[in-house]
Amino acid sequence: MTAINRSGWGPGTFRGSRSLAALTCGALAAGALAAGGVAALTPEAASASSHREAPLISGQPQFDNTDVYAFVSPDKPDTTTLVANWLPFEDPAGGPNFYKFATDAQYDIHIDSNGDAQGDLLYRWTFKEHLKNDKTFLYNTGPVTSLDDPDLNFTQTYDIDLLRLKDQKVASTHKIADDVPVAPSNVGKASMPDYSVLRKQAVHQLPSGLTTFAGQADDPFFLDLRVFDLLYGGDLSEVGNDTLKGYNVNTLALQVPTHYIQQSAEQPVVGIWSTTQRKSASGHWTQVSRLGMPLVNEVVLPLKDKDKFNASSPWNDADFLPSVTNPELPKLIEGIYKIKAPAEPRNDLVSVFLTGVKDLNQPPGVKPAEALRLNTSIKPTAEPKRLGVLDGDNAGFPNGRRLTDDVLDIALQVVEGELVGSKNDLGDAVDANDAKFEASFPYVALPTAGSRGPTAEGATARNALNGGAGLSSSSDDNRTLLIASAGGAVAGVLLIATALTWWRRRRRTTSYI
Repeated sequence: MTAINRSGWGPGTFRGSRSLAALTCGALAAGALAAGGVAALTPEAASASSHREAPLISGQPQFDNTDVYAFVSPDKPDTTTLVANWLPFEDPAGGPNFYKFATDAQYDIHIDSNGDAQGDLLYRWTFKEHLKNDKTFLYNTGPVTSLDDPDLNFTQTYDIDLLRLKDQKVASTHKIADDVPVAPSNVGKASMPDYSVLRKQAVHQLPSGLTTFAGQADDPFFLDLRVFDLLYGGDLSEVGNDTLKGYNVNTLALQVPTHYIQQSAEQPVVGIWSTTQRKSASGHWTQVSRLGMPLVNEVVLPLKDKDKFNASSPWNDADFLPSVTNPELPKLIEGIYKIKAPAEPRNDLVSVFLTGVKDLNQPPGVKPAEALRLNTSIKPTAEPKRLGVLDGDNAGFPNGRRLTDDVLDIALQVVEGELVGSKNDLGDAVDANDAKFEASFPYVALPTAGSRGPTAEGATARNALNGGAGLSSSSDDNRTLLIASAGGAVAGVLLIATALTWWRRRRRTTSYI
């Protein structure tokens, strides 16, 4: 599906049939975009599903949830896979201190098994870091071929604790993983010639049929965010680019037998969200990030509530209900792009974002709360449709969230009234992720390598240091060429010195005339 043009769209304003959709998509992603406030847009304000969405953690990416996914495992349908990402916008070449999980954080995934907006199970990840040699600046001191390679200078390990909760009090705690190694950042092919081997070694089987992974991955969210470039400078002919292409995130993934998290076979809907807790200087833990449904904190909540939402709990989400039933975004789109906003209150958005859809993924007696809601009894499909339930694929968003679900297009169409009679085909013209997802756990794509130039293609380090000049494969020839180059440089210096001497003498002679 591609973005479409709509009435009220003046060809003299912007170019390209996808312009309207791209701009509305951008407005959706921007969230805080104020009507008439185009001049206030800056790239620093960019946010994706939950990338840099709140002021408090925008400068602390280790604590920043970006996205949560939950789906029935396509190759193991008796299990459910949970994926949560942190550290948005990782530049793959961002060394020498690459991307690590915080050791003063608790990374949590919550499971609500009965729809009361309170967690019944909590999976908690905590991390340690290990340094072999602090007398070098290098992340790795040679090619790394395994997770226990002595050349991998910096490593992390993690524990997972399972907390069973009753009325938000801990009823029991059980350690289910101990000192499991983390997949490192993908420095580049010179350092990690076959990163897929490291990925496989970071996938661990746990007792009771669980599987775990922690490490770097390609950011699976896909959309076009370039609206922040001054609304494309008035030229939208190049919309449809995945602006998260090439960026990585840090991923936690856990595959659990589905019956572990269900209330029962008769009540198979679970609510899922993630949080981050940060340890203060006094030793207390404070929740600083929270994410379940994509885009809620970005485009539904106003700036004044974003940090408050991140510190809040789902059972208190009534505090934010007016932002859902009377959303800003449709009015913003109407003001700028002349698409009439659906009538309020928006109960259709409540069902999609807060309660689950009746007869699909709404548990009995549900309490409205911002969480992914997954009906685990719906089997995965062999050919997922990117628009999920909107396109008749009930195994997709908003019934949980798969990696391939185009949640931005879905959310945009729903916000603009798809479920209340305002049929539309809006989208950002980015329909799929740039990197291919894996067919098995953890399913996320391999991270983009930090080095993708000639060295990554197999050239020698000496070639690279020589600016890519075509050195002979013979070491003797290389030395000859290097000596010749050095000799040429010396000759050049002497030539310049001689010329300066001649010029000064000539100047003195000339001044006596």
